[in-house]
Parts: sequence; C-alpha cells; structure tokens
Amino acid sequence: MAMQHNLARGAYLLALATLFTALLNALQKITGSTLSVVEIVFFRNLFSLPFVVVIALRGGLVLKTHHFSGHVIRSVVGLVSMIMTVVAVTHLPLAEQQVLSYTQPLFLILLSIPLMHERPSIQRWVAVVIGFVGVVVVASGKGLLGDGHGTVPAWAYAVALGQGAVGALTTMQIRQLSATEKSTTIAMWQAILMTAATAAALPFVWHMPTRADLLCLVAVGAFAGIAQVLQTEAFASAQVSAIGPFAYCGLVWAALIGWLGFGEIPGVAMFVGGLLIIGSGLWMLRHERPSRQKVVLESESSSGAQ
Repeated sequence: MAMQHNLARGAYLLALATLFTALLNALQKITGSTLSVVEIVFFRNLFSLPFVVVIALRGGLVLKTHHFSGHVIRSVVGLVSMIMTVVAVTHLPLAEQQVLSYTQPLFLILLSIPLMHERPSIQRWVAVVIGFVGVVVVASGKGLLGDGHGTVPAWAYAVALGQGAVGALTTMQIRQLSATEKSTTIAMWQAILMTAATAAALPFVWHMPTRADLLCLVAVGAFAGIAQVLQTEAFASAQVSAIGPFAYCGLVWAALIGWLGFGEIPGVAMFVGGLLIIGSGLWMLRHERPSRQKVVLESESSSGAQ
C-alpha cells in the first residue's frame, strides 16, 4: 500500500531502518569472533525470511520468473556482499566499517561506465574523487590520537571497501532484473537462494552455537528483516531523493554502539574521511536522476547491510 509523499514518515522510518542495521552489525561482530561467517549469514537469511514473505505478500507474492539465472547470479553476488560485511565488522570498528560502506554510490558510478555504457558528468567525477580521498583518510588514520585501532589489519579495510563495490554491483543487478521482475519476486528469490546456498555449506563449517550465540543469530535475522520492512515502507512514503540523506544516520548509530558496546572511540581521521565520503554521496543524491528507485532490498548494507 503506497503512501502519499510523506517526508517526515519516510525519514523517520529510514533512520529507524539504519538503527536496526547498526544493531545487526554489532551482533554479527559479537558472533563473528567465535562462529563461521557462513553460519552467521545462514541464520541471518533464515530468520529474515518471514519478514521478506510479509513484504512479498503485501505486494503480491510472485515466484514465477523468466530470468532464474539472473536471480542466481544476483544472489551469489549478494551472498559475497553479506560475507564481506561480516568479515569487515568483525575486524574493524563499527563506525569505520559503516562509513566505508557508504562508498557504494561511488562504485555505482564507476561500474556504470563498462556495464551500462553511461558517461558520468563532471560533477559526478568530482564527487567520486572526493569520496575516495575520504577513504584514504579513514584507512590511513588508524591509531590517530591514540584511538587504539593501530592493530587493525590493512586487509580488513580492503574487504570493507570491496564490499562497497560488490554492494554497488548488487544494486545494478537489481535495477536490471527489475526491468522485467517485481521487486518482491527479486527479494523472495534472493532470500530462498541465499538460505539454500548457505544451508548446503553449513555441514562443512558448522560450529555449535551457545545459547547466547543462538539468541544473537535469531536477532541478527530478525533485525535484518525488520530493517528491510522499514526501508521498504520508507521508500513507499517519500521519494528516494528526498529521504536518501537520512540513510547516513547509520554512522551515528554505528559510532554510538561501537563506543558504548565495544569501547571504540572514533579518531579525527574517521570523522574527516566520513564527512568527505558522506558529502560526496549527498552531492550525488542531489544530482541523481529520478529513475533511482530500487534501493529497497538490503542494506549491506548491510543488510549493506549491508
């Protein structure tokens, strides 16, 4: 049920979605130190499946597809993105992983050149350059002002940055599929295929979770599902270009959770680099064409999520 354009409702729901994404990343960070990445991603997909079904039922549940191979490829890339996110949050401070995930729009522009044969404007090239300067500032600033993150391995930053690129590729695949497929069909096949793929790999990587771990894993899936529902409702309430900037609330939540839950105090470099990356993202959002609609599936973000 699409809403009339309600900016306040859309902004509130999107900010709330980023909170649940930050919470699930914190739980993935906790479980990532003892459980295998594939196991975490399996439970995330399994327990978010009911929420995906709820979204699909509201929009008309359609599993019939003429592009099954497209859904398989999209799910494989999405799975890689989720795995990279878990690896990144396990090894990086939450705020740094979050800010590096905001490079996705930058990679979207770069990938659109060979894959979509687009020619970015000068403004977009400037935004890309500024954004990647921010990445260099964030990655080179570990240990600045004694923030204690000098032991973070360099490859973890590479994984977080790579997740931005893979996330951009996922978004591009969703756009291509959505030319012929309903967004609910894409979401359902993603959830089914990701759950099945990680279930098949589970016997080879299984570590028996403790009761506390299991509670965390259930919450990870539930929070991923809730974030997806909230994000879907947010983009049904108002235009992406209007409420898009509120997606950056995720950095505030990640910084707060990292500080209160893990004793992570962001350094000056993280804030300066974050401002450059977010500034470039906001600049691009302002100049984005209205066709950008299909950003309702994952965060990461994180589901990203990210």
